[in-house]
Amino acid sequence: MKIGILKERKNPPDRRVVFSPNAVTKLKQQYQNVSVMVERSDIRIFTDSEYENLGIEVTADINDCDVLFGVKEVPVENLIPNKTYFFFSHTIKRQPYNRKLLQAILANNIDLYDYEAIVDGENRRLIGFGRYAGIVGAYNSIRAFGIKFGLFKLPKADTLSDKEALIAHLKRLVLPPLKFVITGTGKVGNGAKEVLDAIKIKEVSIENYLTKNYSQPVYTQIDVLEYNKRKDGQVLDFTDFYQNPKDYISDFEKFTKVSDIYITGHFYGNDAPVILTQEMLKANDCKIKVVADVSCDVNGPIACTLRSSTIAEPLYGYLPTEHKESDVFHPAAIVVMAVDNLPCELPKDASEGFGEMFLEHVIPAFFNQDKDGILKRAKITENGKLTPRFSYLQEYVDGK
Repeated sequence: MKIGILKERKNPPDRRVVFSPNAVTKLKQQYQNVSVMVERSDIRIFTDSEYENLGIEVTADINDCDVLFGVKEVPVENLIPNKTYFFFSHTIKRQPYNRKLLQAILANNIDLYDYEAIVDGENRRLIGFGRYAGIVGAYNSIRAFGIKFGLFKLPKADTLSDKEALIAHLKRLVLPPLKFVITGTGKVGNGAKEVLDAIKIKEVSIENYLTKNYSQPVYTQIDVLEYNKRKDGQVLDFTDFYQNPKDYISDFEKFTKVSDIYITGHFYGNDAPVILTQEMLKANDCKIKVVADVSCDVNGPIACTLRSSTIAEPLYGYLPTEHKESDVFHPAAIVVMAVDNLPCELPKDASEGFGEMFLEHVIPAFFNQDKDGILKRAKITENGKLTPRFSYLQEYVDGK
């Protein structure tokens, strides 16, 4: 099998890569019949020479490869017909802006696998950049608080070398007795927790968080049934929430009354209730000062996320009384950090972590007849058609 590692061509530039030089070396050691070619790139976090120094071929022409790996969407004009591609296509939720991409993939007889669809038999994602989104999101939430209140200045995350550098800067701060709430216990939520733990912010129970005052910063991490409740008052299980989201409403308001900083790490599915509503935000007893919306679903469950922000300009203000954007320094403004590509701020760590997960969870499927169905579940297109699992995208493809 001949693997090609693509140059990222989407704007704004993304410096991440699926396989670092060390990951490629490990892959070749484990599977002798695999060869790897790396497309030349002047933006990748790992330079061409870092690959070449390990004996990995770097080339301007990857047309000879069987399977091509990128991170972001491949522009339509750069697709190579009759190939197999892996990348985040951002089509499986019927995103309008990528309809033409999926149409082109089908027209060019490309077999497409989407990283977002690489899941186990119980539909749990096996790989992703979520941990690094959570790490940067937590850092940015503290940075935003310092900027808003003029207490301290932290460098932007993308100017630092790695996670340890972020944590080193945070450790120098003396924070007031802030209360942080994290929604979600998956990779994103746990990435945020990793940072708060590293800088010795104390984790407390939900009950204590809601009822006690502290002389030091504290946080609590909550899961879906701790910030949603059934409309009929029944207390059931996670399965019921995921199967019947319309039967639930948000129970997050009690956290808005005691929290200074809210970091979102939740997954938001179709028909799930809004978590942080306009009404909660404009209530007189809402204490939230910073919302770090790592999940970043615009017009989704976080009412103050009016738009996504950028790595260059990560913060904007939100005026609860008018439900509109404002200057961050407006006295009544809540600071919103809603960067939708946070892992790009830690490209080296994120790339190394992603490659490790891919080697562990996905590469074996190429050599064991995909006995666990990992590749089959992730395959969106085959022989110019949508696979049965993704046949629901046909109307989207047809423009209906």
